[in-house]
Amino acid sequence: MYKELNEQELAILCGKRDRMAENELYRRYATRVCALCRRYINDDEEAKDLMQDALVQALGKIQTYKYTGKGSLYSWLSRIAINKTLDQIRKKRWQAVSLDFRSHDDMPEPTADDMEAIPEEKLLEWMDGLSDLKRSVFNLYCIDGYSHKDIGGMLGITERGSTSILAKARKQLKEEIQKYLKEQDR
Repeated sequence: MYKELNEQELAILCGKRDRMAENELYRRYATRVCALCRRYINDDEEAKDLMQDALVQALGKIQTYKYTGKGSLYSWLSRIAINKTLDQIRKKRWQAVSLDFRSHDDMPEPTADDMEAIPEEKLLEWMDGLSDLKRSVFNLYCIDGYSHKDIGGMLGITERGSTSILAKARKQLKEEIQKYLKEQDR
């Protein structure tokens, strides 16, 4: 019965503290929410903990969820998970990250052909090699489409700091790409 529920029906039953509905919500969304947390945090166990915290928080305030169409429940859950993850990142000390605003990157951008020659696993491996802060800024800006001003507010850094951290993340990724292409004789 619960597997056939649409998002809106599932959320309503979760709001009534129906344990089977809560289990179904977890079954449907835990893997995706965990993968989302893992995009920001370079630690599987920490990402799992954040996923658990996000889903528990979501179930605690499921009555505030407003159905706006197919996919809206996952969007709502992902926003909670991202906020949880960013809170965790803000709690850490980022003293090791230099905010040298004068650094510039004169390394050429990889071409579309270059990027097609790189296996997805390598790109994910290189993303994992970024610090949590660099990965978060990169994800928020390049993948999620937030502005540097918004990112600064979310992470408790300046807009300029967000710009600088993104530049450093991009430079680190480009170095990995160039090294890989050189090894592949491209």
